[in-house]
Amino acid sequence: HFVDLVWVFIFAFFIYGKNYIMSDTSEKEQTSTHKIGIYLWIWGLLFVLSFFSYMVDWYQFQGMLRWSLILFFMFLKAGLIMAFFMHLYWERYALVNVLLWPMTAIACFIFLMVAEFQYTVFTRIFYFVVGGQ
Repeated sequence: HFVDLVWVFIFAFFIYGKNYIMSDTSEKEQTSTHKIGIYLWIWGLLFVLSFFSYMVDWYQFQGMLRWSLILFFMFLKAGLIMAFFMHLYWERYALVNVLLWPMTAIACFIFLMVAEFQYTVFTRIFYFVVGGQ
């Protein structure tokens, strides 16, 4: 969904903005395995966020509050999944190439669509009102 993509874009800036320790390129590359505990914590956090998402429906929130909460929890879950289960949290260049460039292009296309929408609505309303006289 589009909303998931927007959150991923925002979440990428959050992670990319951290201070990374640059290692010397002459050193050997070290491979590391991640402990299962981090995945269990993230899985539990995803469960809690899903619970809160369902509580939005349970308490029957309406209007902008409802959609804001649903989108907020959806963005958080999508960002956690991409960061930890797709291992993008540990990959600096993957964040730039996989997330930032496509999201920037999508944001540009959305801007163009909004501009076209406003122009189309304006011209239709103008010619329906003026053209009828």
